[in-house]
Amino acid sequence: MHLYTLQTLRFCSSAIMMRIKTPKNGRVRRELEKRAPKLVETGKKTLILQGTKTSGTLNGVLSEIYHLKKGGAVRFTRKNDNIRPFESGGETSLEFFSLKTDCSLFVYGSHSKKRPNNLVIGRMYDHHVYDLVEVGVENFKSIESFNYDKKMAPRVGSKPFIAFVGEGFENVDELKHLKEVLLDLLRGEVVENINLAGVDRAYVCTAISSNKVYLTHCALRLKKSGTVVPRMELVEVGPSMDLVVRRHRLPNEGLRKEAMRTAKDQPKKKIKNVSSDAIEGTIGKIYIPDQKVGDVALPNKAKGVKRERREAKKKEANERASKKQKEESE
Repeated sequence: MHLYTLQTLRFCSSAIMMRIKTPKNGRVRRELEKRAPKLVETGKKTLILQGTKTSGTLNGVLSEIYHLKKGGAVRFTRKNDNIRPFESGGETSLEFFSLKTDCSLFVYGSHSKKRPNNLVIGRMYDHHVYDLVEVGVENFKSIESFNYDKKMAPRVGSKPFIAFVGEGFENVDELKHLKEVLLDLLRGEVVENINLAGVDRAYVCTAISSNKVYLTHCALRLKKSGTVVPRMELVEVGPSMDLVVRRHRLPNEGLRKEAMRTAKDQPKKKIKNVSSDAIEGTIGKIYIPDQKVGDVALPNKAKGVKRERREAKKKEANERASKKQKEESE
């Protein structure tokens, strides 16, 4: 009987989980191409999961986030004991779940004496951890604790306004990083045009201090203003909470450049026989094969050709007449 160390078993289990099979048919290949990284990303799905120990507050936070992102989130309710995003090797299961569910964002909740009501929000690139922000949840209020007209409740899947209030989001590195992650988490799919009548919610993030942010969810009420642009009123519908920044991890510079690549950064494919000049602009070369003009059939006979033929016939007739006269004289 062979004895294996714990590190060897972990390595084998991670190798089995991260094994990627090649597609065997066209349907699987097309599905993998849809999940591959793109220069212009579509809507990002969010993976919501929890650790071995959670609290009632943390369960409420995860449920509210799933409710707000309904249709664009995947919720795991089972406990996960081998996920530690900030530790080396602790993100293997997280990357495996991201690959299986095709999620590029994740929210991981855990509770301990050292870090109570702990929430880790992170982004993935090519199903690998890109960056992480760890926050503590305080003063949480659920949707049920707010009294408002239920007709004003935001619709599922509607596009929100997101407001960041405070100089800390521009000056403090931790809050700047938290702003980027929250923007990716809350904005949903990126669109170019939007109907103002369909905007019915807003997320307001207020920087209270250098490491504390107040997050609240409000409904928008449109009222007449006497102009084309209506007057907007904010009605707090929940949830709301204080987020205290504990730890954060930025991506390394190489990974950041790879993830931030755009279509302009891609090497352009060389086009044959086309060059560009600063003065003349785009210059193209056209190669024409040798044209055999003599073999080209004319569409109609020219008048000069007809006259030459008449003269040739007349000359032949004169030669025959003179030849006939000679024969008769002989």
